[in-house]
Amino acid sequence: MNWKRPTPEEYHPFYKNYVQKVPEGDFLRVFEAESKDTEALLASLSGAQWNYSYAPGKWTLKELIVHMLDSERVFCYRALRIARGDTTRLPGFEQDDYIPTSEANDRSGDRILEEWKALRASTLVFLSNLTPAMIERQGTASGATVSVRALGYMTLGHELHHRAIIKDRYL
Repeated sequence: MNWKRPTPEEYHPFYKNYVQKVPEGDFLRVFEAESKDTEALLASLSGAQWNYSYAPGKWTLKELIVHMLDSERVFCYRALRIARGDTTRLPGFEQDDYIPTSEANDRSGDRILEEWKALRASTLVFLSNLTPAMIERQGTASGATVSVRALGYMTLGHELHHRAIIKDRYL
């Protein structure tokens, strides 16, 4: 299929780090394998770990995971619109405005993990049903050109970026 690594012309330079974090190989298989690793990590967390923040003013782990959920939804929404041929310029989103209103800290880690698993299953099914033509389509999001393929890579790369932060700063 057309899930080769996107070229730099397919996404804003801000996302280069995320795209580069995705391991080589069959993208959908890599996505699924990395998803299982993240799920296992999240399932291993204690209640205290879910509520931990590594420094004053930094997100708790609950807030970080909800940020990952929000970002995945935004990336997939963009991918859906572009894959379906929608040429509307899609707006950006301000991640720091989403967290306070998410009320993530009022939720249990178990419920956040349940939401993560459901969203990830939906994302994988969505991506796996895209045709080669859909994967190649490009649109505009946050004022920059982006392809559906790049959005898939950005989704996984964003997760891998934050998984490394979780291991480094939260555990």
